Amino acid sequence: MRILTLMLCGAGLLAAEPMIVQTDVFTSGKEGYHAFRIPAIVTAADGTLVAFAEGRKENRSDPGGGDIDLVCKRSTDQGATWSALQVVDDPGEKWGASNPVPIVDRSNGRLWIAFNRWEPGHGTESSKPGTTNNQTWLRYSDDHGKTWSAARDITRQSRHFEEWGAIFIGPGGGIQTRAGRLVIPAAMKSDTYSITVATGNFLGQMNTLRAFVLYSDDHGQTWRRSELLRAFTNEDQVVELADGAVMIDARQGDGEHRWVAVSQDAGQTWSRPRLGQKTPAIATGLERYTLKSAGEDRDRLVWTGITGPGRRNLVIRVSYDEGQTFLNERVLYGGLAAYSDTAILKDRTVGVLWERGVSDGYQFITFTRVNREFLEPAGAAIPAR
Repeated sequence: MRILTLMLCGAGLLAAEPMIVQTDVFTSGKEGYHAFRIPAIVTAADGTLVAFAEGRKENRSDPGGGDIDLVCKRSTDQGATWSALQVVDDPGEKWGASNPVPIVDRSNGRLWIAFNRWEPGHGTESSKPGTTNNQTWLRYSDDHGKTWSAARDITRQSRHFEEWGAIFIGPGGGIQTRAGRLVIPAAMKSDTYSITVATGNFLGQMNTLRAFVLYSDDHGQTWRRSELLRAFTNEDQVVELADGAVMIDARQGDGEHRWVAVSQDAGQTWSRPRLGQKTPAIATGLERYTLKSAGEDRDRLVWTGITGPGRRNLVIRVSYDEGQTFLNERVLYGGLAAYSDTAILKDRTVGVLWERGVSDGYQFITFTRVNREFLEPAGAAIPAR
């Protein structure tokens, strides 16, 4: 396990030094897996960090191309060291378990993990309506990720079974609103998967996936589907805004910008989407960092994603206006990078779990921890309150 720590200002300013710490959590080719992909991270109720990934046994292929388990590791020291690998879900030989979405229920400390299962040989494109090619399952832990419950199938709650070929959730964390609703980001595939389009500088296949969310008002016992976003969108993240609205930030079907929409009813219906962050089509991280109404100095959101060219150059940005704009871009890694997810640690630092490469794009899933001083160094453009 490699750990790299950089302190980025004078040694005499111990209380206010910008900090970035990086630790490799999963390494492809190790622990019985050909590759690890699709990171998700959560801070459990006791402060333990739980890092999830897909353990791809035979190759690096997405579901449908090989055997995939859902795995995790835990850290009780703010991400400095990590436990041995634990298999959370092994659905069977040649099956795929994918797209981890963890959520903590603050009312009881229960840690939920939602995920997809795929029958052998089936992925997003080949899964058909009216079949169990694609499934959605839940497990929970009441000891902060040490042990997990039996799996529970919520496929028919999460998917329009007779009309949709598949859904996939997240990947990355879900949320619990301040009123207690659990919200899982998701996207659906109709029976028609893609179309050929020519628009602007884009010519090629555009997926017709559309983002939505699943939500529960009874602590995960039953789940409902929101309406679909009115844009071609897929992998998405959600965050609760300071005024109680819920914002969704979704990967684009084509083009240079993500799509953003807001729900005034906690995720049931969505506003007309607007253009979001400029980034290659990728899964990104989004998290509530500080909340003024909770006694903190101001409202902040943090966002992680790549700037390219291609899948490289991972950055973190801060929003001071509830997701309208993101400022103070800071580079976390200038090399090969892809999917990322974020969590706020118990000491109020920010943790990012992300896909990293040196000579190849998916050699490691790495944990990076930064503090407020890293996000807001001297001279940063911070709007007046």
